[in-house]
Amino acid sequence: MERANWTSGREFVLLGFSEYPKIEVLIFLLCLLMYIVIVLGNGIIIILTILDCHLHTPMYFFLSNLSFLDICFTSSFIPKMLANFSSERKTISFSGCIIQMYISLAMGSTECVLLATMAFDRYMAICNPLRYPIIMNKRLCVQLVVTSWVVGFLNSTMETALIIGLPFCGKNVINHFVCEILALLKLACADISLNEIIMLIDSITLAFSPLMLIIISYIFILSAILRINSAEGRKKAFSTCSAHLTVVTVFYGTILFMYMKPKSKNSITDKFITLFYSVVTPMLNPIIYSLRNKEVNAAVKYVLGKSLNIWSV
Repeated sequence: MERANWTSGREFVLLGFSEYPKIEVLIFLLCLLMYIVIVLGNGIIIILTILDCHLHTPMYFFLSNLSFLDICFTSSFIPKMLANFSSERKTISFSGCIIQMYISLAMGSTECVLLATMAFDRYMAICNPLRYPIIMNKRLCVQLVVTSWVVGFLNSTMETALIIGLPFCGKNVINHFVCEILALLKLACADISLNEIIMLIDSITLAFSPLMLIIISYIFILSAILRINSAEGRKKAFSTCSAHLTVVTVFYGTILFMYMKPKSKNSITDKFITLFYSVVTPMLNPIIYSLRNKEVNAAVKYVLGKSLNIWSV
């Protein structure tokens, strides 16, 4: 008997952590707090890079784009996730689920390319300091950022189009708190071989390739730092890269652990790992870049001082 496609006008049910009600309440409060920190922390970095001329450098231009990306990424699913956590009716429309997945895929792909771009920027700053201002000019920085966003959205458009073309005629329950592509594919009642092949190619192209470029960049950076005679010079050079290196380690570490670990029947573990890289990591980014960063701290004092002077007039 032919199975009818029920996607039109129907909804998905997002189970989330509903099997653990007490944990779900705790996660709701933590995610709400972390989302506030994400929006405020990343928003402050964007404002500082706009208002303080000392931060009008390639490094902070890329950082402000990363902050904007993290706000967009988390805003695509956290508000709906929090609403579902506090409601007995944990549903999302088919179109809403597709939009959520599209944005999260686009932001994730863009971040992989953007982190590689930031590694290239640090490589040029440490290994070619004299040519750095000429090579990393405003035009090239804009081109690199635009390329990152375009690549991310093109990849998401392709993968989302393949998902939309699939029939969903069986279960409509997603055992997750977000419309994650792997969880959604499990509900399709058709051959998903093409989707799996495309996802594998994308993983190699947009995840492993940027990671290899980052690793190669930092090999050259470390080599250049070790050749610096002054201990103070080595410390200063490394401090300009440590924040980015920490962000890369946290971002790629959780993603690689999620997708390369042996398949587990314990879905709650996968949910917590996803929660870490999709909520905790964007919250840590502004903290990592602000902690012990003299330029950011100086920018905060400058902007606050300027604001106080305006109000006192």
